[in-house]
Amino acid sequence: MLWSLIKIVVFVALVGALTYGAGYLLESQGGVQITVAGMEYTLGPLQSVIAAVVLVFVVWLFFKLAGLIIATLKFINGDDTALSRYFDRNRERKGYEALSEGLMALSSGEGRLAIAKANKAEKYLHKPELTDLITAQAAEMVGDNRKAEEVYKRLLKNDTTRFVGIRGIMKQKLASGDTDTALQLAERAFAIKPKHVEIQDTLLQLQAEKHDWSGARKTLQAKLKHGALPRDVYKRRDAVLALSSATEIDDSEESGKAADSAIEANRASPDLVPAAAMAARAYIAQGRKRNALKVLKKAWEAHPHPDLAAAFAEIEPEETPDQRIQRFVQLTRIQPDHRETRLLKAELNLAAEHFPEARRALGDLLDKDPDARVLAIMAAIEKGEGAKDAVVRGYLAKALTAPRGPQWVCDKCNTIHAEWTPICSNCSAFDTLSWTTPPQSEVVLPAGADMLPLIIGGALEDKGDDAAQADADVIDLGPEAPASAAPTDAKAHDAELEDAEVITSEEPKKEGAK
Repeated sequence: MLWSLIKIVVFVALVGALTYGAGYLLESQGGVQITVAGMEYTLGPLQSVIAAVVLVFVVWLFFKLAGLIIATLKFINGDDTALSRYFDRNRERKGYEALSEGLMALSSGEGRLAIAKANKAEKYLHKPELTDLITAQAAEMVGDNRKAEEVYKRLLKNDTTRFVGIRGIMKQKLASGDTDTALQLAERAFAIKPKHVEIQDTLLQLQAEKHDWSGARKTLQAKLKHGALPRDVYKRRDAVLALSSATEIDDSEESGKAADSAIEANRASPDLVPAAAMAARAYIAQGRKRNALKVLKKAWEAHPHPDLAAAFAEIEPEETPDQRIQRFVQLTRIQPDHRETRLLKAELNLAAEHFPEARRALGDLLDKDPDARVLAIMAAIEKGEGAKDAVVRGYLAKALTAPRGPQWVCDKCNTIHAEWTPICSNCSAFDTLSWTTPPQSEVVLPAGADMLPLIIGGALEDKGDDAAQADADVIDLGPEAPASAAPTDAKAHDAELEDAEVITSEEPKKEGAK
């Protein structure tokens, strides 16, 4: 109501102003004199204004007619759309203005305004390949996924926009968790634009999640071919894919193929710990111990790891603890100051009952980096040297709440994994697991962290029953576990530490009773 009143007031004011101006011009003196071919024309003030308006109109009409004549000549010369473009020029101007306003609204986050401007632009331009893009993205912005999918499906019908339509629907399927359909769409999009980096990454991710390792390796090769991936990164990730393929081969008839894949992965990325360990075991199975030794030493030089020591122990499974110490010199002299090397030497000497040497190997780790593994080794040393049970149980109780040390941690989401996997179990990221200390203490123990029983091998069997039972008090492998196998169940390990804590808490009562 108020707006209508304002418009009426403005209209009356304009009419009054024009009337006043016309009256003023009629009463004014003077005018405009025009001489043409000896004839003199005198125009009054009002007539001069009217003549000026007519002149402007004539000039405008002249240019319009000139444009029409030019369009007609083009049409006669074979340009079938010349006349239609001439008459649609004003519509195009309005359409592109609406299109520009729609893009601005989309950039500023005004989804509904962008849809309205896109509809207006389509009314004038009739170019759905332009307006549908704005409509689809604006519909996604406001949460109208159904409308967005309808628009993306319309884009599939046009060759120039088919890729955009496939990509849009693929992203919707990914958001809804329909990875099977998303994989098919990613393959179609990759066939249209194999150089598109986002599609390459999405396809590689989906193929890895579906364990399509051969397809993922082809995609990885395409990334290298089109310059979307450095060669060193390609080698690393191709090794991860080859290793992943090898770990899933369970058929004994295909064991040779698995071994070849593991060896191939190790050659491509010698510092990839799981590949080195698996390749070494493949060489051991083939009787090629020297090759296994070479692989493990090279990997240890790049990154010392308990799994490498475990594979190194399997080269000579029947040796005595003292013989094992001598053979492991080949490994321990590589990076002798590394934390993993010092722990390995301590465990080797502990297995041989060289308790002072084991203590010296630990050095200052107990003071500077006392994680659960260090404390467990220290408990075994104290037990071997005849310390009181309270001292031993005290170290085990501390191990219960101590940090677990380096583990397989996802670089993207910091999720801890008991074993190495190519895909993070939490965020599904590919090749993001690193052997590092997590940002905070967790309850998950890494596979192979309890190296002592594995390094000991059959040494417990060679000891007397009393000595074996004494070691079992400190490190319990379970009632049925063989002496040469390392426990990998983190829950069982934590349960043992909890028992130790209970025993420790009861110790003062026993001493008081005495």
